[in-house]
Amino acid sequence: MSRDSSPRRVADLISESVLVVNDGYRAKNDELASAGLPFARAGNIDDGFQFADADYFPEQSLARVGNKVSRPDDVVFTSKGTVGRFAYVADSTPRFVYSPQLCFWRALDRERLHSRWLFYWMQSSEFQEQCDGVKGQTDMADYVSLRDQRAMSISLPPIEEQRAIGLLLGALDDKIELNRRMNQTLESMARAIFRSWFVDFDPVVAKAAGRWPFGMSADVVALFPDRFVESPIGAIPEGWPTRSIYEFAHFVNGAPFNGSHFSPDRSGLPIVKIAELKYGITEQTQFTTLGHDEKYRLATGDILFSWSGSPETSIGTFVWSGGPAWLNQHIFRIAANRKEDHLWLYYCLSQLNDEFIEIARNKQTTGLGHVTVADLKRLLVVAPSDGALAAFDAVVGPVHRKWFQNTLESRTLAALRDTLLPRLMSGELRVRDAEKLMGAHA
Repeated sequence: MSRDSSPRRVADLISESVLVVNDGYRAKNDELASAGLPFARAGNIDDGFQFADADYFPEQSLARVGNKVSRPDDVVFTSKGTVGRFAYVADSTPRFVYSPQLCFWRALDRERLHSRWLFYWMQSSEFQEQCDGVKGQTDMADYVSLRDQRAMSISLPPIEEQRAIGLLLGALDDKIELNRRMNQTLESMARAIFRSWFVDFDPVVAKAAGRWPFGMSADVVALFPDRFVESPIGAIPEGWPTRSIYEFAHFVNGAPFNGSHFSPDRSGLPIVKIAELKYGITEQTQFTTLGHDEKYRLATGDILFSWSGSPETSIGTFVWSGGPAWLNQHIFRIAANRKEDHLWLYYCLSQLNDEFIEIARNKQTTGLGHVTVADLKRLLVVAPSDGALAAFDAVVGPVHRKWFQNTLESRTLAALRDTLLPRLMSGELRVRDAEKLMGAHA
């Protein structure tokens, strides 16, 4: 570091009661339950904490766990297998029990070590280089042991500077997290309306029963039929035909990029694979400067459908938000044949995701499955009237646009954070200059 911040041994900070570095509790299967605190494994650390599929540890048994229960301001580090995911335990994070796949760094002396700064230090080159030096020492999966972590060194600037850096970068992450929570609400609203109108047909059910559809104006109610007719996929609203989902859009599979196309200096445009759909452009993203057929070029707002890979983790529908890029094979770019079908098509494909996963699972070989054009041609959906589609655009369009605006803003904020972090941690950039850059961005 360019500032005066002499490296300190992590082991010394531990012995001085400044820091705790520990891993999780080695629970036996019969100790876990269906209720209690989430038992967090590496898979539950992915862009924050994801506890939907977590096992649970009963609260009445917490005494045996000791200090291996989360506390606000803990810094969480995946140390086995997928090494190098991080999460910060906020006041709002539900309490959980650490598994052995996770390590936590816990600041005890807040006058010498700032927790949020520690979180960003662990994403800096000083920590990463020490991890890289030890994680591949065995023939097993990557692993950074507690001994290795406690043997590391950490360059501590004055606490005032730690606090300023932690608060500055933390403000960006807090806004990203706020956008994420807001987007969960917005997306749930949009999906609920789509399902009510075009899957469960609630307005039609109400009209057929002689009831007024809940919360709908007279002009929108008039757009829905008042009876059902039979179809190849069951009862559907009268006058709304069934059509193959494939008839609504042009599906373009990506290009077969390979190593000969990649730019060694990451110049040109990024190549979008399944990883980019989930995590955006990262250090692992390949770039290319070679020209390609324009049908493979992506723009912000394009609908993409990942049709190949692990059924549960790879199959899905996305809206691209990363700017100009090239599309790799195994992903369809989907262009609605009519502009008025665009929004409905996105939510229709998203609603069908369970069916797509089942199709891919039934074709699964060596852990991978796929959804083909033939599958899309066979899959029938109900085609709403133009009036109902226009009403859906009017109601859901503003919600969807706000969701996408938040997505774009978060991507910009994350890029700003990732630019500032290494420069602040190295001392190349002072906090006051970083604040000016953030002010210019705002």
